[in-house]
Amino acid sequence: MNKPKESHRKYKVKILRNSIKYYLPRVEGYLEVIRKLASDHSGMSLIEFDGYFEKRFEPVKYVRAEVHSNEIDEEKIVEFANIVRKMLKQKSLAIEYNNQLMLVEEEKEEKEEK
Repeated sequence: MNKPKESHRKYKVKILRNSIKYYLPRVEGYLEVIRKLASDHSGMSLIEFDGYFEKRFEPVKYVRAEVHSNEIDEEKIVEFANIVRKMLKQKSLAIEYNNQLMLVEEEKEEKEEK
């Protein structure tokens, strides 16, 4: 078997070590969130799916927006998720950070203010 000739690299490899997945309901305002994520990160993938939460199928579709980065501040991720949750008028919002699922939920006091 012929061994390929060694050549000089003419490409770069960039490894982004952190992954954040946002599980967003496709409700009014979700496109603004997608645009914000796209502008803040160099790459993003989107997957659409049916939601099954609280032991029932949701009436709306969901989008999983996955972004990758080397520099992550976990507290800022959670704060951003809470802002998104309020903006989309959700009781909770799921995010996944490096394969750990986090639910950002409204507090009881927040419910009483409505």
